[in-house]
Amino acid sequence: MNRAWHGVRMRRLEAGANPDAPPRALTLPAAWEPAAAAALAELAPGTGPAHLVNVAEAWIAPIAERAKRAGLELPLADRLHLLLLQRRGAPDISVWHGTPAETPGFVLNLPAFLHGDFDVDGFVEAVETAVISLTLAAPAATRLAVGMADLAGLLAALGLDYDSDAARDVAGGLAAILRLRADAASSMLARLFGEISPVETLLPAPPSETSVPGLAAAARKNIPAGTGLRHVATTAIAPPGPADALLGVETGGFSPVFSPLDTDGRLSRASRAWLAARGLTVEAALAAALAREPVFPVASPAAHAAMHDALAPWIHAMPARPAIVGASPIAAPPRESLPARRVGYTQKATVGGHRLYLRTGEYADGRLGEIFVALHKEGAAFRGLMDNFSIAVSMGLQHGVPLEDFVGAFTFTRFGPAGTVEGDPAVMQATSLLDYVFRNLAANYLGRHDIPAAEIEDGDTVGNGHRDRAPLLPFDLPTEESPRVRRRGFRVVAK
Repeated sequence: MNRAWHGVRMRRLEAGANPDAPPRALTLPAAWEPAAAAALAELAPGTGPAHLVNVAEAWIAPIAERAKRAGLELPLADRLHLLLLQRRGAPDISVWHGTPAETPGFVLNLPAFLHGDFDVDGFVEAVETAVISLTLAAPAATRLAVGMADLAGLLAALGLDYDSDAARDVAGGLAAILRLRADAASSMLARLFGEISPVETLLPAPPSETSVPGLAAAARKNIPAGTGLRHVATTAIAPPGPADALLGVETGGFSPVFSPLDTDGRLSRASRAWLAARGLTVEAALAAALAREPVFPVASPAAHAAMHDALAPWIHAMPARPAIVGASPIAAPPRESLPARRVGYTQKATVGGHRLYLRTGEYADGRLGEIFVALHKEGAAFRGLMDNFSIAVSMGLQHGVPLEDFVGAFTFTRFGPAGTVEGDPAVMQATSLLDYVFRNLAANYLGRHDIPAAEIEDGDTVGNGHRDRAPLLPFDLPTEESPRVRRRGFRVVAK
């Protein structure tokens, strides 16, 4: 075992890569949340028991050995183990499985570098370590995807509003360090593995100053003139994956929205950091929430686009620029904003053993205007999808989409987790988390108690419920074997 892990208290959990996967016996640090265990189940090759340190050593050891053979006198194994232990960085799933992708990736968890002040030197070293490690793991790769995640969590901990010049300066400084240090490492590796002529790019000047001590000075360090690079591209902001969840990333990339609650229904790390940076106690935040006063910042699409613009000059591969709603040839219904102080309810429930919290916001006349769904066991990617789904539904409601349309579209959606509902007397069973949410909303806002009961079925069957024995068309006579029942006997055979 690498010395970085000596004295670290570990615990054993059982978790699957997803709710439908069989659980595995997993060993990881006792302080890490259950979502990290699910991520380890996906990252660790095979289906049997997995120990985080052993699984990590399986991909770190070959990299360290190649570095030694190449004459790189760096404690690369110690660096990689320490990055993982501190939850600062990890490669993508392809490296964990020993089959690096054509463009291998490495994610750096920004809030993990913050201990009092932001560890600028540690961030610089982590970028260098990531580039060297990916190059040794995939020597033939001409493109790398070293990126950073949870920018919103870092800005919250620094007490910076996402939609501010100060926040964009910090983001630009981090992106400058990421690009320049990654290219510097690529330049050093060119002497070992051969030089590749990259596309000429004119980079802007890094920020002259930021609110993070030492960040601007580190960002102004450039690559030595006249030195070629090993890679055509070195940096990218990639969608969140299991490595992000293992590191405890709460928001992917530069997403502006952090969840107020974590998977256990408590305040998330970013929420607690935001309150601490603003000098607010939990009691004061609760009092403000009860008074219907905004507690946490909400960034607009324009702020998200402005942050994209601050990062894009430095990053080789970026997501598409967020669209800003503007003039359209087709007139869209005006958005009806919710009052600053609004009522609603918070419903805690468990669907098939998976806990969730449903929070609603209402207009003054009692109409539903927004929803928020916080999940308990799911990983960062699933939580991010549900957060953004809630925002989309809320925007639809505020633009006049009837709740009845959402109920009709999302009840009876069928995917895991599903099963018995506990904690909500209005809904007894649900075929999915979305099915539960809209059954609850239909009962509480539409008075709908006539929706047929959910029938839980095996995922690999067409259906075993009584409706599946009913005719497909009104003119079909009920028979012992209806078309749906007969259809279960068909098999598609590919030659």
